[in-house]
Amino acid sequence: MESSNEMTINLVVLGRSQSGKRAAGNSLLGSSDFNSYHSLSSVTTCCSLGCSCSLHVQVRDTPGYPHSSLSKEQVRDTVSSALAHHFGKEGLHLALWVLRADLPLCLDESYHTIQFIQELLGPTWNDFTAVLLTHADKAEEAGFSEEAYLHSASSTLVSLLSSVQHKYIFLDNQKSIIKEERATVLRKLLNFIKQNNYQVLSLKHSKA
Repeated sequence: MESSNEMTINLVVLGRSQSGKRAAGNSLLGSSDFNSYHSLSSVTTCCSLGCSCSLHVQVRDTPGYPHSSLSKEQVRDTVSSALAHHFGKEGLHLALWVLRADLPLCLDESYHTIQFIQELLGPTWNDFTAVLLTHADKAEEAGFSEEAYLHSASSTLVSLLSSVQHKYIFLDNQKSIIKEERATVLRKLLNFIKQNNYQVLSLKHSKA
């Protein structure tokens, strides 16, 4: 087993369009590998891989789901094929479900996304999934600390966080480019991976 100082962390970001997946990927990598901008429709139609050489982090960006021009099956097969291609030998440490902290999580969205992730990762999806709450700075501007935000969270979000064993991270978009902020997020991710005994999700079953 590799130590946390030597291992390569394999991550995939999942979530709906305009949730901040690409910006989150850039924050994790400490780079601008993923082109991030606002759009009225889904931006990403294929998967791309970003790598950080300094801390051995690989982040797989994915098309949003639901997607404005791709069906659920097209998104699932695109992501599944990309994961098998890039992480098929090493396995996946964590899937990061990206949600905006400043927007409510609807029950239908949660249900359909969980169903999508289950089809993508298999029955142990919740062991290898963490929630990344972006735009935490917006929630803070509205007067919510992290503790207050969770205390007032909807039952849908509370249930989701419980289903992934409370593996969640708040990402301040204003501070995400700061090296110390990135280091804090990566330490939390490493702790999730450690809690999972450094296991990886095998992707050999994924569609090619």
